[in-house]
Amino acid sequence: MRVLAFLDGTLANPEDPHIRVDDLSVQRGDGIFETVLAVGGQPRELRPHLDRLARSASMLDLPEPDDAAFERTVRLVLDNWTGGDECAIKLVYSRGVDGDPETKPTAFVLAIPIGEKIKQARAEGVSVVTLERGIDPGLAERAPWLLLGAKSLSYAVNMAAGREAARRGADDVVFLATDGSVLEGPTSNVIIARGRTLYTPPATIGILPGTTQAAVFRGAERAGWTTKIEPLTAEDLRDNDGLFLASSVRKLTRVHTLDGERLPDSSAVHAELAKAYEDVYA
Repeated sequence: MRVLAFLDGTLANPEDPHIRVDDLSVQRGDGIFETVLAVGGQPRELRPHLDRLARSASMLDLPEPDDAAFERTVRLVLDNWTGGDECAIKLVYSRGVDGDPETKPTAFVLAIPIGEKIKQARAEGVSVVTLERGIDPGLAERAPWLLLGAKSLSYAVNMAAGREAARRGADDVVFLATDGSVLEGPTSNVIIARGRTLYTPPATIGILPGTTQAAVFRGAERAGWTTKIEPLTAEDLRDNDGLFLASSVRKLTRVHTLDGERLPDSSAVHAELAKAYEDVYA
């Protein structure tokens, strides 16, 4: 099941064509998006997702998104969802039709089911490989036109990284900078646990500020953990009591294998942190 709606309040058949072939989202990936997890009819972290959408729009020189319209459309989509307790909601916002000075951005909201592969990853964890991203930690500040840290529709590199992981027999990727420091996953933020402290890299190095990562940190702090945002090295991916990937749909996912090496069992730490995350919404 899928539910599609546009920001004017129109529900549409997701199996029908709706995007023009000359829309810049199709032609050049010129646009932005967010993916929001909804559980029991309620979107998680919608406000932070909308804030991040606005941040990405500013980075791409797009008109400021209409928050209220997106909120209404998310509610409309969820009110028409009958596919189970959970779904993923995609908020898409592109520059619109190529070459038309009067064009308006293309914007819609789409709800889709949570796939079995994602549910399996939540329960069993994932294997990960480290791959070079070809950037240094200071590049985002030196070259804002590269849009590092924007959630752009230009996802070809991230998809290619996923295919490379599969060729290496792994499920996912952690990107490394040229100096060996940790960046992020193609669709996730990296979190490590060491003792009773959680660590994640800062967004200033050119990665996406994580909505789920922030929620995990809030839940962990309520459960007595300390949290820190600071640079991590490739060595930190092994020197810890748990390595995790945080993303909206996969929630907090345990990494059990890194670059072909089985990591020490962190299932107990994962269970505690996963509960702390869920308790945020209890």
